[in-house]
Amino acid sequence: MSLFKNTVFTKRIIIFVLFIIVSLILWNTYIFFQKFKKEERAKMEILAAAQKELVTNTDLNASVNLETKIFENITNIPSILVDHNGNINSFYNLDSTKTDNPVYLQNQLAIMKKQNAPIEIKYEEITQYVYYRDSDLLNKLTYYPIALILILLLFLMVIYMLFSSNKIAEQNRLWTGMAKETAHQIGTPLSSLLGWIEILKTENIDQDHVMEMEKDVDRLNTIANRFSKIGSVPELEKHDIIHASKTAFDYLKNRSSKQVSFQFNATNDTAFSNINQELFGWVIENLVKNAIDAMKGKGSLALEISTTDKWIQITVSDSGKGIPKSQFKQIFKPGFTTKKRGWGLGLSLSKRIVEEYHNGKIFVKKSELNKGTSIRVLLQKT
Repeated sequence: MSLFKNTVFTKRIIIFVLFIIVSLILWNTYIFFQKFKKEERAKMEILAAAQKELVTNTDLNASVNLETKIFENITNIPSILVDHNGNINSFYNLDSTKTDNPVYLQNQLAIMKKQNAPIEIKYEEITQYVYYRDSDLLNKLTYYPIALILILLLFLMVIYMLFSSNKIAEQNRLWTGMAKETAHQIGTPLSSLLGWIEILKTENIDQDHVMEMEKDVDRLNTIANRFSKIGSVPELEKHDIIHASKTAFDYLKNRSSKQVSFQFNATNDTAFSNINQELFGWVIENLVKNAIDAMKGKGSLALEISTTDKWIQITVSDSGKGIPKSQFKQIFKPGFTTKKRGWGLGLSLSKRIVEEYHNGKIFVKKSELNKGTSIRVLLQKT
């Protein structure tokens, strides 16, 4: 628990630090942007002054030289000079291949009017205006914060995925350790029970009772073997799915309420796939148990097996309370349960066994509230 708290605290610290860093960078970018914008306007005001000097100064050569020098140093700010009627007198730093087109000039002028207030040039009774738009460098600077935020979001996603994968790996190690320890703990009394059964066989006791006890001990041994295989890659062998399913189905049928109607149907006599028989039997039992719980021990339960060219289809259907469509995927997540008691691990284990160990598929085929649910398992034919 302390490790989990430390992990959460570390994540919060990292997020807080990143938030502070992003805030500072965005603020500095804004300050720099405003400063850069003011500098560009100052340059354009100098340009406007040069324009006025060109018209009013009697020394024409000096004025032309002054304006030329200014424009040589302002090559990145597009601008247009218009008269008081809005007619374009001259333009600078625009695309020279398009300036012959009046529509292009008018569009550029409209952009300039939106971006910046004009600079007025007044001399005698003449009024002119210098319009300009932000330089390409300033425009690129506006996208810098967005790019920065996207990079940091990507960084946060990587951190989140790293922590999540570590948490999942830690949970998997915990469940694997618990499963293997459970198998180990069950093994000791199992060995003792097997010894007692052998003794009972020599006594004057109804052998039918002894055989039933032996079946239950074998059952416990199967459960222990299942737990011992969690967390390790099981060995797969070619088995008849119909026979394996019928064995697990009949075991629960004989130990369930008589108020549940059991039906087993198969379209073929045999259907082979590479499976681990003990783990596959666990999947069938989990599906059947969930179906019985959904019906509260009363209703109709059917297991049907059919085949296609590639797949063996195993469908477990019940007449229970059904599942909302929004929960079709949630029911396979660890810890999800609608029962007052239970860990919500049966279907998540089944999903892991089917999809990770057997390269198959498991999903809710259909479900209607208060009418029932059908869950399908797909295994590859061999």
